[in-house]
Amino acid sequence: MKVCIMGQGYIGLPTAALFTRHHCEVVGVDVNEEIVNNLNKGIVHIEEPGISDIIKNAVKNEVYTASLTPQKADAFIITVPTPYIIENYSCDLSYVVSACESILPYLEKGNIVIIESTIAPMSTDETIKPIFENAGFTIGEDLYLAHCPERVLPGKILEELVHNDRIIGGITPQCAKKAREVYGQFVEGYLMLTEAKTAELSKCMENTFRDVNIALANELAKICAEIGVNALDVIKMANKHPRVNLHSPGPGVGGHCLAIDPYFIYAKAPETAKIIKLARDTNNSMPEFVCEYTKKIIPSGKIAIFGVSYKGNTGDDRESPAYEIIARLKGDGYEIAIHEPHIKNDDFVSFDEATKDADLILILCDHNEFKNPNYNLISKNMKNPIIFDTKNIISKVPDGIKLYNYGNLYKLN
Repeated sequence: MKVCIMGQGYIGLPTAALFTRHHCEVVGVDVNEEIVNNLNKGIVHIEEPGISDIIKNAVKNEVYTASLTPQKADAFIITVPTPYIIENYSCDLSYVVSACESILPYLEKGNIVIIESTIAPMSTDETIKPIFENAGFTIGEDLYLAHCPERVLPGKILEELVHNDRIIGGITPQCAKKAREVYGQFVEGYLMLTEAKTAELSKCMENTFRDVNIALANELAKICAEIGVNALDVIKMANKHPRVNLHSPGPGVGGHCLAIDPYFIYAKAPETAKIIKLARDTNNSMPEFVCEYTKKIIPSGKIAIFGVSYKGNTGDDRESPAYEIIARLKGDGYEIAIHEPHIKNDDFVSFDEATKDADLILILCDHNEFKNPNYNLISKNMKNPIIFDTKNIISKVPDGIKLYNYGNLYKLN
């Protein structure tokens, strides 16, 4: 089977890698010429365990090619971004539409087209299907169209793409069956056949469920800071109940999924989806909350930012709340030094340089490197060492270092 994958990012590239390991020829299409050129040299642009070696071998064995344009194939998979439109929170389908239109000259009867990009309910039926029908195809007879959303965790993408159950949402039952044949090349999880619109809403609700539960924890943290209670103790004790699992509060919600997908549902039914919107508002308020308490800890000075990735132990900083926090603090006159060991950026500095003469370490990501930092260097570099841990990953610090987290913020009021 030959597969053409539109978009070579955090989903498209790992998907391409797995197809190449299962006797498929893959063309990975991306609009970024630098990414395409590097991929054809076996140079991978995302941090994900195992993917670099697979792509290097696939290029060497001539079963993977990166390209700026599509090629004829048996199956086409769309994995391009779907941001939301700020004015009305609806799903921006422009990249998906553009990708679908770009493959039209290469489509042949019998081909399978799969949309993996997360999209709002009814998008496949109302927006995507007409693109191919207007080109003369009959969906379910000579072209098979389906929505098959991904559900993976950064840092474990290759593993989860293989082992997680998969939703296969066809425009027709035959479309679903054809799409199942594609994923059957490497997926070992259960392949669930359904309608495209059910698959669309299921994916959005998966991330909405998580977003709402994180919002509950974040709201609890704000309440505890206001009324004088240790939020972390509350969560720990409440979770001893056999049917309770409160999440951990943090600096906000990032990533391309949780921070965006709930809006796709809200935009479809804004008068009804009130809990969903309130959860989004709560999580969006956390950067301001972090900055408010940062100012209470130190009114001015230098802040060492530890981590801008939204997900620990990855270089994925999409929609990371860290950037809003940094912008707010810079706007308030703080000197900012960013230490992020998982992202290459000329503006980021080493642990030593970030902490040198800093008045505060602000932890915004739960990388393993931050869970047990070099306290000797911290004590040496900082005059009055203070850590504000918004990810609640440090439980104890040596004498002479002050630690703030969501368990003791109330002491600042």
